[in-house]
Amino acid sequence: PARYFDTKTTEPISFFLTGLEELLAWQPTSDDEFNVSAVPLAMRQPPLHSRRPRTLVCHDMRGGYLEDRFIQGSATRNPYVFYHWRYIDIFVYFSHHTVTIPPVVWTNAAHRNSVPVLGTFITEWTDGEKLCEAFLAGGEEAYGAVAEQLARIAQHYRFDGWLINIENTLSAAAVGNLPLFLRDLTARVHSAVPGGLVIWYDSVLKDGTLRWQNELNDENRIFFDACDGLFTNYNWKEEQLERTQRMAGPRQNDVYVGVDVFARGDVIGGGFNTDKSLRLIRQYGLSAAIFAPGWVYEHLGKENFLQNENRFWGSLAEYLPTHSICTLPLTTSFSLGMGTSTFLDGEDEESGPWYDLSAQDIQPLYPEQQGTLSTSCCLQDAWCGGNSLQLQGTIPPGEERVAVRLFSLQMPAPPKLFLTLLYKLQGPQPDDFTVALEVTTWDSGICFEGNPTSLPEPNGRYHPRFLPAPPPGLAKLLAACHRGSHGWTSRCYELELQACSLRDLSVIVSRQQPSLQETSFTCLLGEVRVLDAASVAASPPQVYGVMASQLWWQ
Repeated sequence: PARYFDTKTTEPISFFLTGLEELLAWQPTSDDEFNVSAVPLAMRQPPLHSRRPRTLVCHDMRGGYLEDRFIQGSATRNPYVFYHWRYIDIFVYFSHHTVTIPPVVWTNAAHRNSVPVLGTFITEWTDGEKLCEAFLAGGEEAYGAVAEQLARIAQHYRFDGWLINIENTLSAAAVGNLPLFLRDLTARVHSAVPGGLVIWYDSVLKDGTLRWQNELNDENRIFFDACDGLFTNYNWKEEQLERTQRMAGPRQNDVYVGVDVFARGDVIGGGFNTDKSLRLIRQYGLSAAIFAPGWVYEHLGKENFLQNENRFWGSLAEYLPTHSICTLPLTTSFSLGMGTSTFLDGEDEESGPWYDLSAQDIQPLYPEQQGTLSTSCCLQDAWCGGNSLQLQGTIPPGEERVAVRLFSLQMPAPPKLFLTLLYKLQGPQPDDFTVALEVTTWDSGICFEGNPTSLPEPNGRYHPRFLPAPPPGLAKLLAACHRGSHGWTSRCYELELQACSLRDLSVIVSRQQPSLQETSFTCLLGEVRVLDAASVAASPPQVYGVMASQLWWQ
């Protein structure tokens, strides 16, 4: 069927639903199994519902379902990717189709990085009015059927909920049932999807008129009270933030103040001035909804996209609370889910562009320190996948080292960790530097390294012990300890901790000789792994009853 398979290539594709009939007729079929997310939502710290402002990204690009619709990837040159997952809390896939089911590649990439994904249910113009009249004015049975289908769809495809966007006027009967529909949908999504969310877009008022408020007020509060949050329109002024904060009371983090990166209409700041909007939003303790950050790709062009993307998110970083990894193993080759080549074990296996967000790895923080450090993706060389992580910086005069914080962690440390690192130093004198991993712990006073006779490290910084060869029994898994090739250096470490809680994982670049001059370095990271020694030693579960279906040989 054309809905599930591309007519030109027969490849499986992601799809949307149009109109009420298609929504109510939807049933899971064996043809859409490709569309079910294979990656569960990774846990994070602090949890999404903590009392702190959140950041939602609403992705709206040229109508949606572009090359990202190809579930098994495509040979797209210079595609759009998003990878600053550590800085955001919720990802919404937006299009103008009635029911936007997020392409599964986005759900896989977001979930791997602890970010829930919402689809969009939208009605607009006169067709929207008719559609709303049909299911909202029809009473409990009619709106209950729509709520039930939306909850089933999210549950079946394993994404995390809905943005509800009613952009048309409503009759008195329809608007009277709207809060009941929202309550019903929210309850069903919560019960069908662990951690599920329903967010309302600031559009229709309680009397059924379509008039964007750019704030939370008495006109739209009834909808906010019926679901998990409000996404405001973009043309707000500071006094509206103040009123919104007062009106929301203890739920101020559930108001996502809209920021249009394209800066359409009368807005505070978009583009590279988006930080001005965020600064104000955060002053009032409110959450932010960043709409169409694909501006970087669409407006500035594909050519320097990765560079511009890092500049854009770097300019916002101080206003974006990050979330930490809280489970092991942590293993990543930093792949963006795209490339100009495919690398394996440091070798360019296949030249040519590829794009598959499902293949995106766990993404690090992207620290930038003006003039002294920049973190970016290098597509020209990689250990595995499409890219490596490039660290470029300078070690200031008189200092011996620079620390680059890759991941924030928040979990109890197992008694013993194995860590692996693959790196490549570039530049005229690579032998002038050494590269190592550093683990920091949360200050507790009872945290020790190794045996109880060792003293606690000042400020909880630990340098794992270098292993010249992998421990017996783990040689296969930790083959990376001595398999560096194609110019890559491989390192294996162990670290024994007692009563500690992990905090950060950093890479330390040090000079071999002290110097009074500034020294520049470029280091590519190919792979980092942090493993709990106990679970590594356990044999993996046996897999039984493997079935293969939907085979198509070409």
